[in-house]
Amino acid sequence: MDLCDFSTLIYLPRTMRFRFKPVALLLLGTIPLHGLAEDAALPLKLDRTFKSSPAATEGTAAFISAQHVEARKGDMLEANGNVELRQSGQVISAGHLLYGQESKDVLAEGSVRIEQPGSIVTGPVLKLNLDSYIGEMFKPQFEFSENHARGEAETVHIQGKMNYVFDDATYTTCPAGNDDWLLRMSRLDIDRTTQVGVAHHARVEFKGMPILYTPWMDFALNDSRRSGFLGPTFGSTNKGGTEMTLPYYWNIAPNYDATIMPRMIAKRGTQLNNEFRYMKASYAGEIHYDVLPYDRLSRMQRHRTTLKHTHSLGEGVGAALNINRVSDDDYFRDLSTLVSGTSQTNLLREGVLTYGAGWWNASARVQRYQTLQDPLAPVALPYRRQPQVNLNAQNTLAGANIVAANEYVDFRHDTKINAQRLVLYPSISYPLLDDPGYYLTPKLGVHHTEYRMGLNNKKALPDASRTLPIFSTDTGMVFERDDSFLGNGYVQTMEPRLYYVYVPYRDQSQLPNFDSAQAPFNFGQIFTENRFFGSDRVGDANMATLALTSRVIDAEDGSERLRVMLGERFSFTAPRVNLATPTGNTSRSDILLSIGGKLTRAWSLDSLYQYNPNQAHTESYNVRARYNPEAGKLFNFGYRFTRNTLRQADVSGQWPLYSRWHGVARLNYSLQDQRSLEALAGLEYNQACWAMRFVAQSFTTATRERSTGVFLQLELNDLVRIGSDPLDALRNSVSGYTKLNSLPAEQPVQGLR
Repeated sequence: MDLCDFSTLIYLPRTMRFRFKPVALLLLGTIPLHGLAEDAALPLKLDRTFKSSPAATEGTAAFISAQHVEARKGDMLEANGNVELRQSGQVISAGHLLYGQESKDVLAEGSVRIEQPGSIVTGPVLKLNLDSYIGEMFKPQFEFSENHARGEAETVHIQGKMNYVFDDATYTTCPAGNDDWLLRMSRLDIDRTTQVGVAHHARVEFKGMPILYTPWMDFALNDSRRSGFLGPTFGSTNKGGTEMTLPYYWNIAPNYDATIMPRMIAKRGTQLNNEFRYMKASYAGEIHYDVLPYDRLSRMQRHRTTLKHTHSLGEGVGAALNINRVSDDDYFRDLSTLVSGTSQTNLLREGVLTYGAGWWNASARVQRYQTLQDPLAPVALPYRRQPQVNLNAQNTLAGANIVAANEYVDFRHDTKINAQRLVLYPSISYPLLDDPGYYLTPKLGVHHTEYRMGLNNKKALPDASRTLPIFSTDTGMVFERDDSFLGNGYVQTMEPRLYYVYVPYRDQSQLPNFDSAQAPFNFGQIFTENRFFGSDRVGDANMATLALTSRVIDAEDGSERLRVMLGERFSFTAPRVNLATPTGNTSRSDILLSIGGKLTRAWSLDSLYQYNPNQAHTESYNVRARYNPEAGKLFNFGYRFTRNTLRQADVSGQWPLYSRWHGVARLNYSLQDQRSLEALAGLEYNQACWAMRFVAQSFTTATRERSTGVFLQLELNDLVRIGSDPLDALRNSVSGYTKLNSLPAEQPVQGLR
């Protein structure tokens, strides 16, 4: 007969080797006794040592609850019906359980379930020792919550609370009932302390077909870094043919790692790409070294070296290095698979030393470039700065803002004139009105420049200096009113602004030009003192800029629903310092009009229109519109026009086609040249636990050269990516592209049906 016929709780301290009698005494003191089984161990008696036992603490005690509990001979307890054994945050559930109080051995049968934070293991039979936590379960099924993985095996060997060894196991991150992909292995080691799984003699099956075999592989159960081979990538380009890359990631230490990526290119040979990253409390950086020992097409060695390093030396002192070098002009055009890579022209090499002391800072820089030439479109070699020293200060005194911007540069070039340039530009501004609705800020400065001519002075230019006073005033007002439309509250603003600048004329035709260029005419430029970039040219000015801005701001979330800007600059005297010969009436500038904002939840717009009132024609305009109602639904449209120079349309998007199929595409087309600058088209299929992408891309790499590539990738979520990786190409080409299989569960992707 059972000791009890209703739910019973038994308290079993691990630190005390209790025999059966004290445990039975606890039962007698808490429940009525109906009877004793004939095979009960001994008559139950009082045992005063129980009361004097130290109290068990949480983490060292086991709790058993069940519908029926029976005491057998010796120290054995038998529990039946909804049995639960709890210990140290872990729960063992079963239909039937035998527990040895001395040995701490557990034998559980019938829908056995081991549950602990992050994992659940179920099976028909469990043998386990609670002291050593060593045991085994037959025909187990398991789930890991970190990556929603699950699987099953013939046997699991429990080797501690955080370690499992599964024999003849399968593993997948697909939801229950979906076995689109499986990792089958002879042995699976799970270490929940390091959150790493190790598979032995593993093969990856997709739709029941083996697609990959490896004698050994490891994978993370969460997002932590770990050493191991990454998924191989495959691809094909017109310049290299079929290629394959097999990356190996080496997690050297928490603050050091390296990636070694052998890349086999059919037409060229094997390229070895290497990346090393490091980080300490005071410094960080990365090193890249890629080498193709012998290119069978170009018949030479190809290599690339990159070093980026930042260092905090303490006491406000910092240093940085940025060094880039390739073996030849065609390196990126031949070997890069991205538009951003092939378009590189000047590779920066510089070292910088900085110092910051609150209200002032200084920097010293040595800078030069490696210029990659296109024989059909050569570019001028930039000047070297050896060195460039900046000293800047900003402080407030008696309500006035005092600023000093000073620079010394030694410009060097192999064929052009060399010179040393010193620029001193102190200025003071004082806000006469500083209110949220009104502002008026005059500013006065003196721009002084000195030149000391050096080598290659073929025109015999003398040393020179230039001193120019600069005066400006910036004033404006902001009016607001509350409004509503279709039940939504808005704040509408009206913001007139007037900016005046005066710079006297100085003849600068005999001064060299190292870094000055005409600044683009836009809303940012018309409110600045100088019409030019750089310090070699300071434009004379006696002009005023008048602009009006109106905004419609959502009162609920503060977003800018609509922005309209209109502006024009008026010159009271015709500017005489120019880098290009001016045409037409110079007293009036072009008129600028900009319209943009987040028009609705899905629609956004940005545009700029430039109209020449002197010649009554449009100079330029560009418009960019985006429709993005939800993740995976995206349409971008852009058009750029510059009179007699540029007509370019750019269309891209990502859109659901049918069921789980999505399309992605981009076309950047020059109407002026009647040719495509970049074309991309692809298909994506996203299932619950895997995704497949097929992308074809073609883009211009040089004047008469194009690169064409094909990407095909299968991604098994949280395990491996197989094939050529199109994600960088998609993110760079399709602004706003969303990787659909990485969306949160609460943000599902909708398809068209």
